Amino acid sequence: MSIVMMIIYFAVLMLLPLYAQRKVMSTYKKYAQVQSTSNMSGAQVARRILDMNGLEDVRVERVEGVLSDHYDPTDRVVRLSADNYDYASVAGTAVAAHEVGHAIQHKEAYTFLTVRSKLVPAANISSNASWIFIMIGAIASWQPLMLIGIVLLAIGVLFQVVTLPVEFDASKRAMNQIVELGIINNQEEPHARKVLTAAAMTYVAAAATAVMELLRLILMYTGMGGNNNED
Repeated sequence: MSIVMMIIYFAVLMLLPLYAQRKVMSTYKKYAQVQSTSNMSGAQVARRILDMNGLEDVRVERVEGVLSDHYDPTDRVVRLSADNYDYASVAGTAVAAHEVGHAIQHKEAYTFLTVRSKLVPAANISSNASWIFIMIGAIASWQPLMLIGIVLLAIGVLFQVVTLPVEFDASKRAMNQIVELGIINNQEEPHARKVLTAAAMTYVAAAATAVMELLRLILMYTGMGGNNNED
């Protein structure tokens, strides 16, 4: 790979996630300032959707931070960041509904969510260990170590890829719920969709950069094989 191509590659690798993160933050901040016509806080939205889907036992809790919202399948709790929990905004409504979408997936044993949950322990270990093997293998030009690192990294990449349908499906469920339950009106629907789409792009960017880096390392590995054969 030429120097120019390397510069372009690493520029894309760094700028794509930054762009996606900036996009989600700007979109979120914009619609966090738009009060929802339902006047329901994110906590109320989450509670309403949970109860309407037979998930009365799932709690809704307030956590600190910005966009720290998530669903915890172990404790069966939807955690919403302070602003989304407390205030009635279009952005907060969309985010709360999205996290409840994960709770509904959990209840229905949604296939990709189940697969992702099973990958979590392996992905956590492999993401940390993979670069140790890759770096030593690359420095020592030792293919077996390089291959082990690539396989470990591939587990993390698989986790990123499997995350995509999980997130897109949760957003789809969220939109269906807030529309069907009349939580948002026709004018608010495209705004809520923009919030969810921007958030989804962060996962797309993460998966894309992970796949790109894996492919680069595979090319490096095959190149090592070619150099060794020449020797």
